[in-house]
Amino acid sequence: MSGDKNEVKELRTLLALHGASYEFAAGYVVEFKVEVTDETPERPHGISYALVLRQKGGDPCVRFDNAHAVKRPGGPYVKRSKAYDHWHRSGRDRGRPYEFTTPLKLLKDFFREVKRVLDERGIPNDL
Repeated sequence: MSGDKNEVKELRTLLALHGASYEFAAGYVVEFKVEVTDETPERPHGISYALVLRQKGGDPCVRFDNAHAVKRPGGPYVKRSKAYDHWHRSGRDRGRPYEFTTPLKLLKDFFREVKRVLDERGIPNDL
């Protein structure tokens, strides 16, 4: 991370969620795993993360993580990021690239997708 004061605060907020699991809506939980790692081409922001929405005891409905590489779109002349950042739209989705910019944007993007899924399923929520 660049070290900007706002980004440092955002990172602290994100790290504080590590290990948290909340019932977010009837029968649905959100879970957070966020840890500091070495900065690498795969994790250039120096964090390892997984933000997950799932039905209790079920597969993920939404997952934002950087646990593994995903196939990046484009031909042989398209420059692709080596970063592992991606998100899954369902438990069976192999993942699609995600452009990590800041911890706050990651949280906003995650909760936007949580709201989309809950709304599609007709699950009442306060988002």
